[in-house]
Amino acid sequence: MLPALINVSNVLEVLYQILTAGVSITAIALLMYATNFNFRDRIVLTFGLILICVVLIYSGETLAAVANDPDTITLFLQIKWTGLVLLPAAYLHFSGELLTLTGRPSRGRRRRMEILIYGVSIIGVVLVWAGIIVGRLAPTRQPMAYLVRNDVTFGFGLYYLLVMAMASYNLVRAYLRGKTASTKRRLLYLLAGAAAPALSAIIFMFHGNLFFAQYPDIFWVVSSLGAGLTVLFIILMAYVVSFFGVTWTDRIIRNRLFRWLLRGPFVAAITLGLTTIVRRIGAELGDPYIAYVPLVMVGSIIVLEFLINVFSPKVEQWLFKDGEQEDLKVIQTLNERMLTMTDLQQFLETVAASVCDRLQVSHCTVAILEAGKVKQVIVTGERRTRGNIRIDQSVVDLVQENLNTSEGFIEAEGVGYLPLVVTNGIGIDLGKETLVGILAAPLSSGAVIDDDQLEAISLLAERAALAIRDRQLQGQILKSITSLQEEVDIIQEMRATASFEPEIKLEVQNRVVQPDFATWVRDGLTHYWGGPKLTNSPLLELKIVQKSGLNQDGNRTNGLRSVLKEAIESTKPQGERKFTSDWLLYNLLDMKYIQGRKVREIAHKLAISEADLYRKQRVAIDAVALNILEMENNTGSPGQPELDTSGPTH
Repeated sequence: MLPALINVSNVLEVLYQILTAGVSITAIALLMYATNFNFRDRIVLTFGLILICVVLIYSGETLAAVANDPDTITLFLQIKWTGLVLLPAAYLHFSGELLTLTGRPSRGRRRRMEILIYGVSIIGVVLVWAGIIVGRLAPTRQPMAYLVRNDVTFGFGLYYLLVMAMASYNLVRAYLRGKTASTKRRLLYLLAGAAAPALSAIIFMFHGNLFFAQYPDIFWVVSSLGAGLTVLFIILMAYVVSFFGVTWTDRIIRNRLFRWLLRGPFVAAITLGLTTIVRRIGAELGDPYIAYVPLVMVGSIIVLEFLINVFSPKVEQWLFKDGEQEDLKVIQTLNERMLTMTDLQQFLETVAASVCDRLQVSHCTVAILEAGKVKQVIVTGERRTRGNIRIDQSVVDLVQENLNTSEGFIEAEGVGYLPLVVTNGIGIDLGKETLVGILAAPLSSGAVIDDDQLEAISLLAERAALAIRDRQLQGQILKSITSLQEEVDIIQEMRATASFEPEIKLEVQNRVVQPDFATWVRDGLTHYWGGPKLTNSPLLELKIVQKSGLNQDGNRTNGLRSVLKEAIESTKPQGERKFTSDWLLYNLLDMKYIQGRKVREIAHKLAISEADLYRKQRVAIDAVALNILEMENNTGSPGQPELDTSGPTH
């Protein structure tokens, strides 16, 4: 029994089954990951087609290896061959889109070839299921189940190599068109990543080969090596493809992909591997469904998730060293450090309840102050007595007047007011006390609070004041982050644009355009030739639009159309019209909104991808918005126009 358990061929076969299942799981996980960030981008879309083919190939192989019924095995092997037949077309499409992204769009011939290859592949799929490209299930496993090959299979092999050679030619051309070291590095990753699945898939065409039948251990080693390389290189491809169609930084892309792989395919593959090993051991012992299988499955998931939670932060720091670990640690733990208004309210309610218990009173009130004014009032205690204490501006003035002369509660009309103060630790106001809140509780006339109670209440008041101050500081930080968000978005867009097209330079002004204003401009351009987004646009309230409307027989809609046209014309460079990078914004705006051409037609004319066109469209709309603001300012309105941001006024 022991030799059977440690037989080399059995071990290699199990290893191969685990690796093929791992390839399928990883491909499915990466497909889900790709659809999550931007599936509209053509590079991402074609990469998704490659992943679908990989899933079909390796899922069919994995399921056929564990099935027993001949018809079921045949079904799964036909699914595998479906992926093999479609893979060359997906690769050719992917390579063509990558070549387009590097500034070499199809002039028609390459696109027609891709359509032809897709047509041939679809016919090939039909022939697979008709039993023509490959025949019936072979009667013997050599060394595993396969479909009988014939002369048509040999012809498909030649077709496979020919199309893959065409795709490789496009990929090499794309690499040679790279202008910078970073571009060439990423394109090289794509070249290497694309080679592994394409080459490893060839192995499946040799199932049933006499050499592999005589030396099964070599077959398992070669197949396992191909599966392992496929896992690594499709992950590498997914990493590079993640840069397309998104405006995330490299750090965010690496971290998101790493975490997704850890919690998704890594856990699933390890769990599947362990349960497969336990099941095979049980089969050798005569019971393939021993109770240890579910125990190992559940236990491995729990243990792996625990290990990921404990060690993944350290692994990330080790893998992604960038010299800014302290800053990143602060950013990563920011969510835990933030104090929301709800958190503050709950904390102050707890403080107020503790004061009620200390003083043995039925209710207590806490007022939060901002710039000396009551911003929010929090009441705790019995509902029937909650309305007995009011904190208004007169109370604030009273507490402020007695802030430096009294210790403990300030009594007035049966109510004790406890100031919540913080001491400034920086700036010219160093050491100055600031009133940030007031705690009020009913006090009977002549009531005496002993020193221990007063010390405990003072400690609670100090903590409440610090919490209020922290929330105020965090509110200021959040406002600063919000104001910086647009500039960060601009930088990210420029980074994404230049990732693979360094020769295209867009001059982005140092600008701050309100998001609502840019949206109004985009809506007006969308309905430039008529529609509710133009006739009901808030931009109709602009002075420049009203002035232009007077020249259009009082029609402000025509006035707005004229202003939009003038703003577009302001983006036009000097000289005769060309289709070069410096004319890109104007050409895009003119063809999209004035001429009303389709996106695909514009992208083809400008020699850019559709996803890149959408990115540059945002830059172009911002440029139009800036031109309109400048025109408005020149009419005598200082600064950005004050428009009603609640929506249309007509």
